[in-house]
Amino acid sequence: MLGQWLDWTLDDQTPGTREGRLEGGRYQLRAPGVLELVPDHIGENAHACIFSAALHGNETAPVELLGQWLCALEAGTQRLGAPVLVILGNIPALKAQTRFVTTNLNRLFFRELDRDGDEPDRARLLMAEVDAFFARNAGRARLHYDLHTAIRQSLYPRFVVEPFSDTSTEARQWAWLAGADMQAVLHQHQHSHTFSHYSRHYHGAQAFTFELGRVAPFGHNDLAALAPMLALIATLGAGELPASSSTAPLAFFRVEHELLRTCEDFTLCFAEDVANFTPFAPGTKLASDAQAGDFVVGETPLRVVFPNARVEIGARAALLVSPVEK
Repeated sequence: MLGQWLDWTLDDQTPGTREGRLEGGRYQLRAPGVLELVPDHIGENAHACIFSAALHGNETAPVELLGQWLCALEAGTQRLGAPVLVILGNIPALKAQTRFVTTNLNRLFFRELDRDGDEPDRARLLMAEVDAFFARNAGRARLHYDLHTAIRQSLYPRFVVEPFSDTSTEARQWAWLAGADMQAVLHQHQHSHTFSHYSRHYHGAQAFTFELGRVAPFGHNDLAALAPMLALIATLGAGELPASSSTAPLAFFRVEHELLRTCEDFTLCFAEDVANFTPFAPGTKLASDAQAGDFVVGETPLRVVFPNARVEIGARAALLVSPVEK
């Protein structure tokens, strides 16, 4: 199963058969980078689960993590008890070990998308696969964990972004994420076009973007630190309810402002290697933009997340966040 899927995904070797059996269920290779797992017996507490990775091709730890779980399923040491769709997002970027090839795939997930190109085409295919998967599992609770790693260090190395949506997050999700050793939660302040937002906005799924440490090449990831996350995936894949942990250690933040790069003459006014969640005091100039002007922190301190001055014009250059009282 796994070998065939990866050969088709990474080496363009069309499989002789696209479906087969594994212990406790069957699999179907739906497209390069898209694998569906269908259990013989669905657990009483099973969700329709989507686990995605490699929306950015240089983020390898989530790929290795899902690979570990799929190997265990294939070997029969893990049990399948829930319908699951496993997705590797940007295949050309994954092969090249780059963040993206032409444009950021993780900003293209909306149904009105009318752009041309390989990454827009990939976004349309993945949206169609998500739509079809949830339709095949109508009536079942929906879940989408989109797994990433960050391009810089972080004061909270493992954190979760909750997309903005009318769909509220179930309280037990925070307890599950705490049990998976997540350290912080970031509440988005407006709609975006990320993959997790697509599943939450259009399908009402419990959906999140996970940042699981820092970007590293294949073979150089600390997967031991992600063992609790692997356990969460395996439990959900088995159709079982994860154990709940105290949410007391989780730090919660809310986005207060989104810095956009509006022109070529744009700079971030702090060190390029500043860590995610670094705080800045009132009066600190954070960005200079020839079109939009300077951004200066107001009366309340702000923390910076995902800073990147080299994004495309019109794209987000940083999120500015503040703590949320529990």
